[in-house]
Amino acid sequence: MGRLPDKVAVITGGAGGIGKVTAERFLKEGAKVVLVDLFQEPLDQTKDELKGYGEVVTVQADVSKEEDVQNYVKTAVENFGKIDIYFNNAGIEGKVAPLTEQKVEDFDKVISVNVRGVFLGLKHVLPVMIKQGGGSVINTSSVAGLDGSPGVSPYIASKHAVVGLTKTAALEAAKANVRVNSIHPSPVNTRMMRSLEAGMNVEQETLAKTIPLGRYGEAGDIANLVLFLASDESSFITGAQYRVDGGMGAS
Repeated sequence: MGRLPDKVAVITGGAGGIGKVTAERFLKEGAKVVLVDLFQEPLDQTKDELKGYGEVVTVQADVSKEEDVQNYVKTAVENFGKIDIYFNNAGIEGKVAPLTEQKVEDFDKVISVNVRGVFLGLKHVLPVMIKQGGGSVINTSSVAGLDGSPGVSPYIASKHAVVGLTKTAALEAAKANVRVNSIHPSPVNTRMMRSLEAGMNVEQETLAKTIPLGRYGEAGDIANLVLFLASDESSFITGAQYRVDGGMGAS
């Protein structure tokens, strides 16, 4: 018996590094998984890679569009009858530039995905969880949601906003035994960091030196924390911000 027996999990950004590794972990622990991402081809590829571990359903969606969010929630309920776990994970990094040189349209795009997408997911998943009398939501923020960093102001603003949404949702849903927490990874060895490294014109080894443990996180490091927050082992935890950052927050 795994740690998530008969649980149903929805994962946005499900075809990406952290989403895919977390989906595999959930499946191995007994959950059924609904993967949500922007493009169908990587979803199909991810489903093919994971199908040997358990039941997987995919939904193509733009998380910033309300009708798409309503559709993936509806698909999850129609296929599995409930949503026990919601990993609100989709996000983009935006352009690297000083705040004074950021374009409004680029700022709006980051906010649309990283804030509006999180908000819409909460808006439409929480009623399902509240009605069924419980559930666990894990919102992906970042160390950038707790600290500042030059050159990525839209991303910083969006990830701070996720903290506010997390705390508000946690308070509003607590009476229904629905828990809402946020996770705050350091740089993780995924596609997003390749993009940020290029924008900052810096090598991975240089950025890794800013992390006390001396390395980037791996997707599996993040999945370990998400699994804990998704499971009943964290049943008395809500409204919390969890760093998984190799010690960056200690300085």
